[in-house]
Amino acid sequence: MGADPWLARTITELRATGYRPAAAEQPAATLTPQEYEIARLAAGGLTNKQIADRLYLSHRTVGAHLYRIFPKLGISSRAGLRDALTAYESATPH
Repeated sequence: MGADPWLARTITELRATGYRPAAAEQPAATLTPQEYEIARLAAGGLTNKQIADRLYLSHRTVGAHLYRIFPKLGISSRAGLRDALTAYESATPH
């Protein structure tokens, strides 16, 4: 019907608002051990610089890890990190 351009625009607009499909619709993503540690420290309230100092990384590396962690946990900001990490921990053995 020629609706492909409308579908593409809709998807783009939904992503811009931070919408993420329900967890059941996404394949289960696992965090690497370093991503898990960074997520745990960030959920505890540490800044990127504090996490970097503790793990002997640059703050930019910490930011890059968080950038990859957020979609894996289905969140779009640091504010939802603690709840998403709690759900992740209950779903995967650590």
